[in-house]
Amino acid sequence: MQDTHKNEFLKKIRLFSSLTDSEIDNLITKLVVKKFRKHETILHEEDTNEFMYIILLGKVKAIRVTEDGKEIILAVHQSGEFFGEMSLIDGRTTPASVIATEDSLIALISKNDFYSTLLVQNKVVVNLLKIFCVRLRKSWDTIQLLNFNNASQRVKMLFLMLSEEYGKKSPEGVTLNIRLTHQDIAEMTGMTRETITRIIDKWQKSGELAVLRDKLIRLSPLFFQKDIDIKL
Repeated sequence: MQDTHKNEFLKKIRLFSSLTDSEIDNLITKLVVKKFRKHETILHEEDTNEFMYIILLGKVKAIRVTEDGKEIILAVHQSGEFFGEMSLIDGRTTPASVIATEDSLIALISKNDFYSTLLVQNKVVVNLLKIFCVRLRKSWDTIQLLNFNNASQRVKMLFLMLSEEYGKKSPEGVTLNIRLTHQDIAEMTGMTRETITRIIDKWQKSGELAVLRDKLIRLSPLFFQKDIDIKL
């Protein structure tokens, strides 16, 4: 990826959106770009991390494996998002493994360069604090989601959460601008893929959602009218 393309891309990332062109150009000199293939592990749980990772192209998932070997997806990050900054700030080990779910192009910024950017760019600090607040609220919602005993309620709340972050509104409803397989949704809600398939099939038949040709999910107005007691 050429520097001009990196400049345009970094401007779109919320963390760096307040920087000027010259500040972005200075940041680019500190980045190292690496390619990761689908299914390749980028970060191992409990490793000591020395980098922040910015996804230029592709998608990754942050996972933890339970004692019985079940994989739980804690977060999905795609192009324009970043991860790994927590370990740089508190010095603790990585709380989850991060795996590429498709071929990805990722920019790395070292711990020293990360801190030097924060020390001279107050705008980045403000953006980072706002992003942390969003992630904390999302964690609270995830805890509430996992406390639901009803499978449909869990999936509904997940889709409501995703609509807040990735939703694109249209007269037909809200399209979730993130591609997730039934297995991904199962791992995000702590259920089986078969259960997810049954729920989505049921909602498709009732008109509550539609799976589009590009595999994105569109939630209809009917989806939001039902079970409105679920609050985010």
